[in-house]
Amino acid sequence: MLDISKLKFDEKGLIPAIVVDAKTKKVLTLAYMNKESLEISMKEGRTCFWSRSRRELWRKGETSGNVQKIVSITADCDADALVVKVEKSGPACHTGADSCFNDEVYQSDELSEFSYSGLYDLIKGRKEEKKEGSYTTYLFEKGIDKILKKVGEESTEVIIAAKADDRRDTVYEIADLAYHVMVLMVQMGIPLEDIFDELASRHVIDKKVKQEKMT
Repeated sequence: MLDISKLKFDEKGLIPAIVVDAKTKKVLTLAYMNKESLEISMKEGRTCFWSRSRRELWRKGETSGNVQKIVSITADCDADALVVKVEKSGPACHTGADSCFNDEVYQSDELSEFSYSGLYDLIKGRKEEKKEGSYTTYLFEKGIDKILKKVGEESTEVIIAAKADDRRDTVYEIADLAYHVMVLMVQMGIPLEDIFDELASRHVIDKKVKQEKMT
């Protein structure tokens, strides 16, 4: 564990802190900490920054309620910048947006970034704003029975491919299953965060079970 005395604060006593959503890995904001605000953050387990405009300590969510609980803080190789992974209880940006980084400057025509949250938002968009000719929209129009039928079919396809020891086909069918399960989630109003929380709780349980077996 790196001692904070080894961190390199700039001439104003500040160090940049890149705040990242621990669940989605989305960059939320760029803020600054001084030694005092970093110590407060570590002691309280929630983000506290130094406001360069107001020249005072600023606990995120103090007035808005959009608190950021800290999962981890990591320094870069030069010890002059931090990545702060958090669990947030509301928007990170003062504008009310989920993240401060929303204005796209460049996007490659050849390379595209994939994320579960991006796919979830795309599927949700097809439910809210029906697009003609969209397979996803078609599923929502058919309703829960059709969606459940597809989840069942794709589950079976995964089993068949895995039983045949066909790795490539298994990957393909798992991707199909994951997509249809996400359609089901949107249909039922289940956000990704609920699944992440459930998996995280099981990770803790599994860890305890392993420890018990070792003793």
